[in-house]
Amino acid sequence: MAQRICITSQKGGVGKTTVALNLAVALCERGKRVLLVDLDPQGGVGLALARGDTALIGLTEVLTGRARPEDAVMATRLEGLSLLPRGRLDPMDVPHYEQAVFAAGALAKVIGALQSKFDLVLYDTPAGLGMPTRAALSASDWALVIVQTEALALRSLSQLLRVLEQVRATVNPGLKLLGLLPTMVELRKEPSREVMEELWGGFAGVMESTVPRAEVFAAASSRGVPVAFLEGPLSPEARRFESLAVEVETTLNQGAAHAAEQRPARQLL
Repeated sequence: MAQRICITSQKGGVGKTTVALNLAVALCERGKRVLLVDLDPQGGVGLALARGDTALIGLTEVLTGRARPEDAVMATRLEGLSLLPRGRLDPMDVPHYEQAVFAAGALAKVIGALQSKFDLVLYDTPAGLGMPTRAALSASDWALVIVQTEALALRSLSQLLRVLEQVRATVNPGLKLLGLLPTMVELRKEPSREVMEELWGGFAGVMESTVPRAEVFAAASSRGVPVAFLEGPLSPEARRFESLAVEVETTLNQGAAHAAEQRPARQLL
């Protein structure tokens, strides 16, 4: 059964879709079969790959009964990586889409029909704590929290962590924190460095990997490709995602080993 990772953040503009796409690529290049699911009503993954609103069928069609899950999955040119796009969604229908995603068991049912073909399912969620994010957290094994290294993102981080605890306590007791991933890091600038120091000193689960603020991400976005697909030597930023993939795999493997060690209480007599 595939391990499911919800990639989430409290605020927008933190690089969440960038992380989701480039982490999926890095995991595939390490031999994993990955399904990247675009839950964002704005279709962030499709936009990052330079695909328009009407270019790809996807989750919208599945939830409305116009396509089967297996027909909505799109294979990529990278072996092992597949996408479940958002689908064709009129902006006026976003509230209906969000309600359909949030309906009890709806997302789990869609992914349940697909996950035997994959090792990992990555959910790219919209910013904030709305219905698609709650649905993804309810249908995930792990949460990867993206934290932009600026003061406002740090102040709102506790809100997202509270939601994780609430989801774990009420609907998904198996949900675990994969880590807090700092993004747009600029350690040479004092505000960014101060946020990193507060993260290191005040929060558990801060990942060793970080994602810097770098122009290469804009270059990749303008080309509609992951950073590792740009021409020329592999960039330092692409190598950071290789390191992130290793860290994610290590945590997942440790979680699996811990689960295997759990034994029920027994009586000898």
